[in-house]
Amino acid sequence: MTLIPIIGILIAILLSGFRIAQEYQRGVVFRLGRFKSIKGPGLYWIVPLVDRQQQVDIRTKTVDLEQQETITKDSVTIKVNAVLWFKITNPEDAIIKVADYNKAVYQFSVTALRNIIGQHTLDEVLREREQINGTLQKIVDTTTEPWGIKIEMVEMKDVEIPEAMQRAMAREAEAIREKRARIVKAEAELEASIKLTQGAKEMEGSPIALELRRMQMLSEIGIDNNTTTIVLVPSDFTNAARSFTEIVTKKKLDT
Repeated sequence: MTLIPIIGILIAILLSGFRIAQEYQRGVVFRLGRFKSIKGPGLYWIVPLVDRQQQVDIRTKTVDLEQQETITKDSVTIKVNAVLWFKITNPEDAIIKVADYNKAVYQFSVTALRNIIGQHTLDEVLREREQINGTLQKIVDTTTEPWGIKIEMVEMKDVEIPEAMQRAMAREAEAIREKRARIVKAEAELEASIKLTQGAKEMEGSPIALELRRMQMLSEIGIDNNTTTIVLVPSDFTNAARSFTEIVTKKKLDT
């Protein structure tokens, strides 16, 4: 009868060694302080009072990098915040090689963000976000790889620019748009003048085309219900009048 309590205690101790890890968890087992193995997912057993385990979540984690105030390469003070996604690929290294992998990843990412912003001008930060994100991801991933952590993606969410700089950028953008508008207008005027010159040359060789154009112009004017009276003089008449004037003038000079 005295053995029953002892057997019960032994059974309870043995049963206390069973552990369950979810599909997204892994158990890092230490035996007498030394790394033993990685367990899970599912049901597994460790030696009670001898083994100790620490469960690790291997799902992708999202980290919001708080807004950082930093100076760009062209000495503009801006505020930048970003989001980082990472996951544990080696639970053993994540537990053994770094005390707190969450804090380590966060602190290094914030420092790298400030450093990489300082290497670019404001225009580059605004226009080349994807390239900067990729560079930042590679830098952080290279550092965290020995910790058994994979940086999947880094994205800058927002770039806050001082109000004075915003106004200056707005004036610059307005000046660029005005410049483009003037260039377009000048190109249109150049093209129109070329077409007019071509049309004039065509009409010079064909008096009928000139008369047709004059009649079309008259019809266009009449569409608007104008009260102006227009008298068309044939071009042949004007040419004859010009020739007559030249003959009279020449005779006066001869006399």
